[in-house]
Amino acid sequence: MPLRQGPPSAAGRWSLLPEVETDATRRAQLLGELQLERHGVVTRGAVQAEGVLGGFALAYKVLSGFEEGGRARRGYFVEGLGAAQFAAGATVDRLRTFSRDPDARPALDAVALAATDPANPYGAALAWPAFSESAEGAKHRPGRKAGALVVLVDGELALYLERGGKTLLTASPDPAVLAAGASALVTTLRGGRLGRVTVERADGEFAIGTPVGEALEEAGFERMPRGLRLHG
Repeated sequence: MPLRQGPPSAAGRWSLLPEVETDATRRAQLLGELQLERHGVVTRGAVQAEGVLGGFALAYKVLSGFEEGGRARRGYFVEGLGAAQFAAGATVDRLRTFSRDPDARPALDAVALAATDPANPYGAALAWPAFSESAEGAKHRPGRKAGALVVLVDGELALYLERGGKTLLTASPDPAVLAAGASALVTTLRGGRLGRVTVERADGEFAIGTPVGEALEEAGFERMPRGLRLHG
């Protein structure tokens, strides 16, 4: 920091940043590698959500080159998004390990994420699903907003908690899905040091007594005059 007396001085550890890559081809290749690592499966929606310079047209050209060189594969990895999807070979192999017997009934796998997390495909690679929303709650809409949380159950969106935690939206009426989603949400909220969270409304209705409200109570929320509260 500059001082009034004497030359500028500073304390601490310093390191020289790498030089900015000026070659456009090399920059495009590095961006393609980053997208494969970040998203696993790169789709048109994922690229557009990032606002990448050159858009999907440039990404497609780069990833097609990766495919020709054996560094990526193209295929129908995500249903309904066409064939313009790319993934690294290791990602494809890992996806195959998640294949399930349609007649089996395994335990539900739920995870809560920040709505802006690249691991959340909704609002980017996938469109937001329809939520169980009443007319009163029609003003609430999901989005990749800072502070909001999503809960995915077996990879499908189940819950959307708006920033501040007062409003909750559900995308599934299945009691088992709601229970798994509520449990994952409670675990994340307690581990994130967010303090007290009070869910006042669920799908536009007072949260207490709703199906998701009952699932939240089973997971650890407590009834309060204003709604359902979780102490962090």
